[in-house]
Amino acid sequence: MDKQTQTELEAAAFRRLREHLMEKRTDVQNIDMMNLAGFCRNCLSRWYQEAANERGIEMDKEAGRAAFYGMSSAEWKNKYQTDASAEKQAEFEVAFHENVTEG
Repeated sequence: MDKQTQTELEAAAFRRLREHLMEKRTDVQNIDMMNLAGFCRNCLSRWYQEAANERGIEMDKEAGRAAFYGMSSAEWKNKYQTDASAEKQAEFEVAFHENVTEG
């Protein structure tokens, strides 16, 4: 497989993942994703932002989130985010520490 085709397939898979998380499974909370998988929608939006920055495209965290979420993070939270139990929040602290580094 040539590199262009590989890049196109990877981009298609990413778009499908984004669509699944943003349109079909809005019920799945970021905290649950982070606790179980070590990443969440915010991680994906940060990776998008970092990729843009690496290519010389100015993009801050909120702009990256808006690009990934298709709306502001505040709007997403208002529409879909639910309260997390103290237990889930404690698990999140561990998962975040183990999986997320500031870049």
